[in-house]
Amino acid sequence: MLPRFALVAYILLSVNSASAQAPFYQGKTLTIVQGTEAGGSSDTQTRALLPFLKKHIPGEPNIVSEYMPGGGGTKAANHVFKGVRPDGLTMGRVGGGLVANAVLGEKGVLYDLSKFIYLGSPHSTYHWVFITRKEAGLKNIEALRSATGVKIGAQTVGHSNYFVGRLFALMIGFKDPKMVVGYSGTELDIALMSGEIDGRINNPDTLAIRNAEWLAKGMIDIHAIMEVPRGLKQPGFDRLPEIEEFAKSEREKRLLAMVRAFRQFGTPSFFPPGTPPEPVKILRAATAKMYSDPDFHKEYKKLVGEEPTPLLGEDMERVLKELPRDPETVELFKKLNAAGPVPAR
Repeated sequence: MLPRFALVAYILLSVNSASAQAPFYQGKTLTIVQGTEAGGSSDTQTRALLPFLKKHIPGEPNIVSEYMPGGGGTKAANHVFKGVRPDGLTMGRVGGGLVANAVLGEKGVLYDLSKFIYLGSPHSTYHWVFITRKEAGLKNIEALRSATGVKIGAQTVGHSNYFVGRLFALMIGFKDPKMVVGYSGTELDIALMSGEIDGRINNPDTLAIRNAEWLAKGMIDIHAIMEVPRGLKQPGFDRLPEIEEFAKSEREKRLLAMVRAFRQFGTPSFFPPGTPPEPVKILRAATAKMYSDPDFHKEYKKLVGEEPTPLLGEDMERVLKELPRDPETVELFKKLNAAGPVPAR
């Protein structure tokens, strides 16, 4: 039989050993600060992530969302950067505005992109195509360049379809294109077929599903595509010229690189600066396991309506390092995103 003091020491050693082996997140709550309101598309993506993130974090912590809309994600990003304890128990999740707002110098940005600790994003790829209705007679690139005042439809000034529509007009070399705004996505389809507009930007997957009849009956001409990242081919659209082929200067190539980086970053999850290495290592490993989980892919597609195309935290850091931020490129981006004529080349 052990002496009493030895028995006490043995018990204490056993308790300490068990405590040391307990997962960091066991019995804790992880809060995700979302830069959006509850119920939107970004929140749907988050809800698709939550059960699988919990599953792959050792200790399976409780995970809750805190909604903080404002400034295209700026309010939430500022809060995570300056207002939360860097203890591994609070992370941010903000859409593409996180990167664009900082790089473009938008008002109210108080965070430093390079100091966040990135964990990953569930989507990082995209394609845009420029289409015109067949009856407009703009059957090829040469016809687009020869025409004057091609009417391009979009939702609002500053919307991604507005910007990318003007980007294609700039790169292909349209003569005095006219932007017509004020439509929803489906209203753009009606406006295109009725002749209110001549062309628009769309996603190939949307065309294949929502506008399958257009493709089957040859009701549209598809002129060019933008790949994010460049080189990622879209089945059925892989013979289209890629927008980079039309670039005439290093400035235009930098602009395209900027646009791709903004889109590729998706909706990242991130820790505030100063978060200790242990929770960072745990969350990055859990995120990678989640993204490789076949059940996650099934659930994400069911809830979100598209396949996840994950980007890991280490890859996000690389994207940031390669992102052009020079004043000339920023100025060109802002001009394309604003009202007024398409900038001259």
